Amino acid sequence: MESDGPVAFVLASQSPGRAQVARSAGLDPIIRVSHVDEEAILKQFVNPHGAQQAAQKVCALAQAKARAVVAELTSIDFSQTKASRGLVVGCDSMLETDGALVGKPHTPELALERIRAQSGKSTCLHTGHAAYLVSIDHASGSVSTVEHVVAQAETVVHFGDISESEARAYVNTGEPLEVAGAFTIDGLGGPFIRGVEGDPHAVVGLSLPLLRSMAKQLGVAWPSLWAARLAAERR
Repeated sequence: MESDGPVAFVLASQSPGRAQVARSAGLDPIIRVSHVDEEAILKQFVNPHGAQQAAQKVCALAQAKARAVVAELTSIDFSQTKASRGLVVGCDSMLETDGALVGKPHTPELALERIRAQSGKSTCLHTGHAAYLVSIDHASGSVSTVEHVVAQAETVVHFGDISESEARAYVNTGEPLEVAGAFTIDGLGGPFIRGVEGDPHAVVGLSLPLLRSMAKQLGVAWPSLWAARLAAERR
């Protein structure tokens, strides 16, 4: 059964896009960044960067990020809320291109290479979410895990034809260097995307329908996440 009491929302991500999606949906994200070793996590798979087991890979990364943040939380993190429960969400996205999974390119050279490879094609973006329901004891200062769920979604992204000059100009803005797949849909990269099949929010990095479904599994009514924001604003 879902509870309607205020539930604080913790986003285990430094992505401005994910934070903005959450805010636009009426949430008030508490931002806490995990510092997990993603390469170490991927090494548990036979082919770390291959398209095989894509869902398991993004889910493993999302769960590691959420778990790391949960381990560091105290009631002080929730001092501006009246919530006795919190929903901690970790996310990861990887784009499947030519049989490989690609994340953030980090360098202009790699970003340009990926944009060239995606021009005029349709690719699949794999998104993994892990949601931890935690109990907040404001008296003792402790935060403990009640339950968690992990899920994933797939979104097909259709790219338009991108000229060499457009690709270079886009890379020179710096935007594609620190985003999965070397593109955005909510920024300068938007004009290069013809359309998507699936949840467009997932392309930004936070799938709202998937998150709502996961919250429901944990007994969290979606409006209770709005309630936490309203409670904080009234303080």
